[in-house]
Amino acid sequence: MTPPRVRIAPSPTGDPHVGTAYMAIFNMIFARHYEGGKFILRIEDTDRKRSRLEYEKTVFDALKWCGIEWDEGPDIGGPYGPYRQSERYDIYKEYCQKLLDSGHAYKCFATAEELAEMREVNAKLGKKIGYDRRYRNLSPEEIQKRLSENQSYVVRLKIPLTGECVYEDAVKGRMTTPWADVDDQVLLKSDGFPTYHLANVVDDYLMKITHVIRGDEWMSSTPKHVYLYEAFGFQAPIFMHMPLLLGADGRKLSKRKNPTSIDYYKETGFLPEAFANFLTLMGYSMPEDKEIYTVEEIVKNFDPKRIGKSGAFFDVSKLDWLNQQYIINHYSEDQLMAKLKSWAFNDEMFSKLMPLCHTRIKRLSEFMELCGFFFIDIPEYNEQFLCPKGLTPEQTSFILQSFIWNLDNREDWGREGIQQASFEIAELFKVNHKKVIMKILFASVTGKLQGPPFFDSFAILGKSRTRARLLKAIEFLGGLSKKKLTDLLHHYEASTCNELVGK
Repeated sequence: MTPPRVRIAPSPTGDPHVGTAYMAIFNMIFARHYEGGKFILRIEDTDRKRSRLEYEKTVFDALKWCGIEWDEGPDIGGPYGPYRQSERYDIYKEYCQKLLDSGHAYKCFATAEELAEMREVNAKLGKKIGYDRRYRNLSPEEIQKRLSENQSYVVRLKIPLTGECVYEDAVKGRMTTPWADVDDQVLLKSDGFPTYHLANVVDDYLMKITHVIRGDEWMSSTPKHVYLYEAFGFQAPIFMHMPLLLGADGRKLSKRKNPTSIDYYKETGFLPEAFANFLTLMGYSMPEDKEIYTVEEIVKNFDPKRIGKSGAFFDVSKLDWLNQQYIINHYSEDQLMAKLKSWAFNDEMFSKLMPLCHTRIKRLSEFMELCGFFFIDIPEYNEQFLCPKGLTPEQTSFILQSFIWNLDNREDWGREGIQQASFEIAELFKVNHKKVIMKILFASVTGKLQGPPFFDSFAILGKSRTRARLLKAIEFLGGLSKKKLTDLLHHYEASTCNELVGK
């Protein structure tokens, strides 16, 4: 077998997702199993509005914490760089022009208003909501006229209108998709920047990727990628679609309901070797159903035929069990003590807490009562604390979810961002900031009604743990259905949330 070249391509647009680590570890295992195999990390930062260099660093740090190492990437270089898509724009434009010249792509002049009208009409007719291909067959003269008028356009892939896309998936087997079910994908946006689909295929070809190992959620995009390879005249890689990570509800693991940041699992005290072991259990089975093993063991014994075909449940109780087994069987008491000190019981942590408790404790024994919530995962909740001033559990959940949206949108979970968000949510729902919002938030994060300074406490806990507690408080109160969330979002965007609390 030719030494494989595999890759992951995370987007630096937020917290490092457990799904990124899940894919990364299987790509690394696959590469290491075969002599001469290479594992590449590529940064897909074509989303100019959301991509951040600081997010890129958090991806690197989180993957390294999991024990994942790569052979080529933007931080270490390699023979096929650059490894950031933002540094490869001229390459994408060149290859997009080849598709236009060969007739496999076309310029689409649809305006935002036209696209909105298409969605509305198709929805009323019960048809698939999408672009209706109205600019697919413009004559060269019509195209030139629109260009001379400086009309904005995107470049779309000219998908066949009949027949089927057929390809072999190394995990799923033979896959068939009617071309009629595939849309004319945008390849180049109106600002000249590529979409994921164009950049992904071009980069995989130029970086000589032999196997594309990714999650099931990308299967709907694979026919577009297969066609792109054919249009370019490239040899397509072997596709291997791994089982989708599922939450407890059997749906795709979502940050709306679950802690999905790798940082959360690091900060709540999981061991990196246990976490890596846990990730490999997602969608793969070792011989004799062995569950505790090192990454080196799975590298040695790896067999693609043992990859599962159905969804993989991200069961945190299983992770708890694994973590305990590692503590019991791999750590002496002295090593455990050292691990606890490096985790949270250290000078750095206590230097943050001392200003909060210095004037608030009468006895040293009161320290844990005051600050114990910093050292636990999720506090015990009390509905009475979470629902002040006669609010119902649902109304409190509306407030908490709106608070999460506010912070996510502002991308600031620091002290100032949290403080500003609390005032904005109070205004949005037309409720008292101190007597309602502050009580709800404090009870959600600490499980209590009072304690150390609130905004400083938020900042010390950090985004991942704070967000997880807010979500758990919503879950404790009964949760919000998809319909309720849609209704809340409507009110949130229209600034009419006060109607939801009867104010």
